[in-house]
Amino acid sequence: MTKYLISFPSGEMQFRPEEFQTVVDESHAVIQEAKDAGVYVFGGGIDESVPPVRVAADGTVTEGTYPQTRQIEGGYTVLELPSREEAERWAAKIAAACRCPQELRQFGYDPMS
Repeated sequence: MTKYLISFPSGEMQFRPEEFQTVVDESHAVIQEAKDAGVYVFGGGIDESVPPVRVAADGTVTEGTYPQTRQIEGGYTVLELPSREEAERWAAKIAAACRCPQELRQFGYDPMS
């Protein structure tokens, strides 16, 4: 089975403030459905209040991040699924719950993971 990353940037969620609890409930329901189906690996949101750092091989810590990744934020879900079609189906469920399109990426196979 292949692991898939389903994600979205925070600013893409489109809903009225009074819908917030509904969005939370629907999002949690999809994640629970994935857990019940045995395909859930990991999920969560980036804590945007904590700035990123880069850590070098010698342990040196530098504030900030790579320029091409400075906008990483939002929500992430990793599912392990038998096909890309199944991943697209789950991404559509998450998109409906979160009120925004989801980006779908496939992890490469690593026998040590």
